[in-house]
Amino acid sequence: QVQVAESGGGSVQAGGSLTLSCAASTRIYSSHILGWIRQAPGKEREFVAAIRWGTGRTYYPDKLKGRFTVSRSTAENTVYLQMNNLKPEDTAVYYCASSGIDLDYRPEKYTYWGQGIQVTVSS
Repeated sequence: QVQVAESGGGSVQAGGSLTLSCAASTRIYSSHILGWIRQAPGKEREFVAAIRWGTGRTYYPDKLKGRFTVSRSTAENTVYLQMNNLKPEDTAVYYCASSGIDLDYRPEKYTYWGQGIQVTVSS
């Protein structure tokens, strides 16, 4: 099981920004997909973004394109999620996770790392 150090969550007003980070303790293979998944209260988990570790290619659902940006630092073994123009409906626990070598938009295909990061957006 991968150990991670998560940070960057908190409370922000609508329109604000937050950057989440997830630093992994073990090597991440270049072929692997790292993703961010979120779960709002009372709702199912939702795919937010993903990045292929080696190439840096990114993937987003259409509804979040333009507001969220996933990136990584291979030197720091860390994946980031920059969230701009936050809305109350972005309130959720955000998880960093991996789907292995295959890109998948289904949250159930991910192996979840860490306990998740709470993000709360007030109107």
